[in-house]
Amino acid sequence: MAKGGFGGFGGGANMNNMIKQAQKLQKQMEDKQKELENRNYEATVGGGAVIAYANGKKQLTDIKIKPEVVDPDDVEMLQDLILLAVNEVIAKAEADNAAEMGKMTGGMNLPGF
Repeated sequence: MAKGGFGGFGGGANMNNMIKQAQKLQKQMEDKQKELENRNYEATVGGGAVIAYANGKKQLTDIKIKPEVVDPDDVEMLQDLILLAVNEVIAKAEADNAAEMGKMTGGMNLPGF
């Protein structure tokens, strides 16, 4: 075996330091994930006709529909507005999550984050 431990890769001290740094990063990421889950998001479509609300877990929490957009002769428009609002609020939550986690990982592609 070569001097310096693991075949010249810096020895045990560096390996222990790397493990500690990885554990610290994992804890920070878990804390950030919990913080993100507690955030709330809102998306408005149709000039305020439909508003969708979601949490950081990307779960729809509420939806508001202005009574004047409830037209029995045009149910498809209301359905489209609801789909747009829901998709937009989930996209906002996902984008915020990705941006915050990206700051922590420095662009590393870590599965699950």
